Amino acid sequence: MRIMLAAVLLSLSAAAHAAPQLGKPAPDFTLADQDGKSVKLSDAKGKLVVLEWFNEECPFVKKHYGSKNMQGLQKKYAKKDVVWYTIVSSKPGKQGHLTAGEAADRLKGMSSKAILLDEKGDVGRLYSAKVTPHMYVIDKKGDLVYMGGIDDNPSADPADIKGARNHVAAALDEVLAGKPVSTPASAPYGCSVKY
Repeated sequence: MRIMLAAVLLSLSAAAHAAPQLGKPAPDFTLADQDGKSVKLSDAKGKLVVLEWFNEECPFVKKHYGSKNMQGLQKKYAKKDVVWYTIVSSKPGKQGHLTAGEAADRLKGMSSKAILLDEKGDVGRLYSAKVTPHMYVIDKKGDLVYMGGIDDNPSADPADIKGARNHVAAALDEVLAGKPVSTPASAPYGCSVKY
């Protein structure tokens, strides 16, 4: 009986920490934003959603923000009614951690809907976010349709953006056109999330 109970508990634990799956509902979560307000992912159901893991001190994040590539994507797709959440899963005292006030200052330079603070790393682990920027696209039904790197050039050099295939933009354009996502997963690259 104890062995059976232990097996059931182990199975439940594994299911609770299973990685998100393409074509399945994106795991719901609630996090505080830069103003301390609770943001629930499921409140954006009916809209396309991008989740972007962020650490402003990471050279790979700097590549996309210093060149204004990420802000350009956020702005372009905000005009198409896409909800973009930037998530910080850095633990207090670790590289990239932001307080609510710092997050509010950073948001001024973005077109992201909000910066969500995940200090305990629970949402990062729920999504198996490994690096910054790790990117996810969720369709209007709430299903995960893309996860991985922002593009196909794992470099920290901003000059490499121009020749890269932007997987996130391609996924959003395909979904908006009513097409299936041609590259639903790719290898994420960047700095490790500082849990």
